[in-house]
Amino acid sequence: MERDAMKVVGIGFRAAADLASLQDALQQVLDVSDDVRIDAVVTEAAKAREAVFREFAQVLGVPGLGVTVEDLGQMITPTQSERIQDRFGTGSLAEAAALAAAGPQARLVAPRVVSRDGMATAALAES
Repeated sequence: MERDAMKVVGIGFRAAADLASLQDALQQVLDVSDDVRIDAVVTEAAKAREAVFREFAQVLGVPGLGVTVEDLGQMITPTQSERIQDRFGTGSLAEAAALAAAGPQARLVAPRVVSRDGMATAALAES
């Protein structure tokens, strides 16, 4: 019996990001992946406690998960940002978070997109 793949959206966001920023990044990633079902949203563990991220997950009705910086650093991402590399040990927070949360067989379905206001990023991975 084949079960559906788990779909996880990784989110990166600046401190000034609001709910609309996160929703815009999500909509852009869903547009390029022609997928609408997601099982969870995920970001770095400390960011997962931010009010805007918790509200985002609640609005979507999915779990909002956090991934450790150590786990993020294990992920090799197609997108490479020096600023994110210095802070999180990986090239893209959104891509690394999605891959880490989706599990060992994860693959990126949609690489990082940036919200129109530049405040948030999103990427989609599936297991």
